[in-house]
Amino acid sequence: MSRRRMAVAVLLTISWAMMMMILSCRADEVDTTLGFTDLPFNTSYYHLHKPYDLPESQRYSFTGGVHRLWVYATDQPYRRGSPTKPRTELMINGYIYDSGIWQIEGQAFVPNGTNGACILQVFGGSGEVGRRTTLMLRVYNGSLTYYRSPVLVPNNIFDRWFRVNVIHHVAAAVLEVYVDGVLLYQAPGRGGTKHFFKLGVYGQDDMSYYMEARWKDVRILYKNATASI
Repeated sequence: MSRRRMAVAVLLTISWAMMMMILSCRADEVDTTLGFTDLPFNTSYYHLHKPYDLPESQRYSFTGGVHRLWVYATDQPYRRGSPTKPRTELMINGYIYDSGIWQIEGQAFVPNGTNGACILQVFGGSGEVGRRTTLMLRVYNGSLTYYRSPVLVPNNIFDRWFRVNVIHHVAAAVLEVYVDGVLLYQAPGRGGTKHFFKLGVYGQDDMSYYMEARWKDVRILYKNATASI
């Protein structure tokens, strides 16, 4: 076989393998929003948690449909006297829930260098002492994690848009985490009687000096049912 024919054969083999990988990935993807009702999402349904001593414009912007939220490790907490770490988050307190099935969807972007930051919370929990959340998605060393572990997306989260869906089955006490339409994790509920979603950056252990997250196409969805998992 000539070198040219061999090169063509190799390229065809690689192309076929790539196509099969793409088709396989698409086969795993699901539309998590089927059967849910879209709810309004605008400034009437959320407000900003930011360092208490700074104006909104120094830690948050909304341009071209993109929420950009950033914070520094040296910033003040969201209210004077709070023992919590720095944050800039959208607190979606227009939807505080205690029953049904709730879902948040959004496209997220985390710039390279952000570390030790929570980018999404399901607030409300009564499990471990000091833990007031039911779920946290964090970024460590370029990976997306559930709290500190397990790793959900390893070493491939920076500088790209990825779709996040989190579904909270309240009665079943189960949460599902999807990234780009693929189910990556089922987490147990952590108790609590009232829950709501939060998006942005919230410093955690080993936080970097500068932390940033961007969100767009955010949707809040609801299903009035107790579903089988």
